[in-house]
Amino acid sequence: MRSATVEHAVHARLILSGHCSTGLRATLCYRADDPLAVRMVFPCEYSLDEPLGPQPGAEVVWVFARQLLAAGLNLPAGLGDVHIRPSRGPYTMVELRAAEGIALLRFEAVDLRRFLSASYRCVPDGEEGRHLDADRALAELLR
Repeated sequence: MRSATVEHAVHARLILSGHCSTGLRATLCYRADDPLAVRMVFPCEYSLDEPLGPQPGAEVVWVFARQLLAAGLNLPAGLGDVHIRPSRGPYTMVELRAAEGIALLRFEAVDLRRFLSASYRCVPDGEEGRHLDADRALAELLR
């Protein structure tokens, strides 16, 4: 294993309407000690759940399956809060659903593929089970 953690900063467009979007920066994170998950981290100003505004230093973190990201690059995929699908041109759409609303983001597919490839160098596809620590996972669930 080359690295226990993979982090890639990527640019995205937050789609506000059919004719309006804004750029933002996100960080994609993958950790070998949590080999089934991907984290998508956004700056605190994109939080919808702080009634008094974002807390200084707080980030918005979405966690979903690495397999969902891989599947969504080729075909629409997702159940629940995270949906990923290819889009026209070189783009991939990520839809994040929460009680506060829905965020639709457009990423360059090549950026997501590059991140996914780096995660596979960290933990190859199909070998995630060799990196799972069942005792640690259970302890985290029981906290």
